Amino acid sequence: MSGLVLAVPSKGRLQEQVQSYFADAGIAMQQAAGARGYRATLADLPGIDVALLSASEIAAALLAGDVHMGITGEDLLREEAPALEGRIALVKPLGFGFADVVVAVPESWIDVTGMSDLDDVCAAFYQRHKRRLRIATKFVNLTRAFFARHGIWDYRIVESLGATEGAPAAGTAEAVVDIATTGATLAANRLKTLQDGTILKSQAQLAASLTASWNADARAAAKTLLARLIARERAKAALVLRARLNADPDSVLALLAEQAGATLLSRHSAGNVAGEFSLLCPRENLMAAIAILRRHGGDGAVTAQAVEYVFETEDPAVAAFEKMLER
Repeated sequence: MSGLVLAVPSKGRLQEQVQSYFADAGIAMQQAAGARGYRATLADLPGIDVALLSASEIAAALLAGDVHMGITGEDLLREEAPALEGRIALVKPLGFGFADVVVAVPESWIDVTGMSDLDDVCAAFYQRHKRRLRIATKFVNLTRAFFARHGIWDYRIVESLGATEGAPAAGTAEAVVDIATTGATLAANRLKTLQDGTILKSQAQLAASLTASWNADARAAAKTLLARLIARERAKAALVLRARLNADPDSVLALLAEQAGATLLSRHSAGNVAGEFSLLCPRENLMAAIAILRRHGGDGAVTAQAVEYVFETEDPAVAAFEKMLER
């Protein structure tokens, strides 16, 4: 692999969300060889080869080191590699593809509200039927680890190949471990989530393989991509304020930094005298910054402007990524 190989979902809702996420950052993903192609490119990022794989294949490819980076659900990553350390690094949560991996039981089990209750049910089930209670799931590794932490052993996993939530009604399992977003699908199948039965709160992650061959070109391309994505997110969360400050602007700038999280971008004055200033302010603190300016010498109109990207001179997230690769 000479450049960076980035795996993204080849179909479904997650693919649409990834494309929208890239498009928002000004990165157009162009699929090669028509709609059935398994490769794509990213506009303005020529050092990146995009591999189109299923979400579960991405997790396996990262683990095997067949790709450098990939975007898929954390649930799939942790199912493929229960111990991620030293094998896959979670570089950046992406803020979409939210889903919880949960333990769900029939609503008719009125007295079963938590994992300790389920433990009692498993023991009683075995005594009565001389077989273990069945848990249908696609998340075998996550289920085993979670049940072990709760000290539950009298159960048997039934690997699900279809709609997991339908297993109890079909008589193939007594309970399930499944994905839940709104909980509507579980409720429609008369299932309820246990109060302490959330195994993982998952979302889409930009992940890096620590077993892949990372040469200089791959590292440089990854840093460029990560810096671009972070700069876009930073810009969406901030505004550039332009204001004129009267005498002693440094004290006002210190207040803005302390109370509104605003940082100085540029000043058009010499020394501690009045002049025009540009500041980067978190969107959520805009009105707090305006109030400070009005109370402490802001002169005339203050403008607030959205920007497309905010690149830091030394980006902490990019530096953290480099450290991940050095471990």
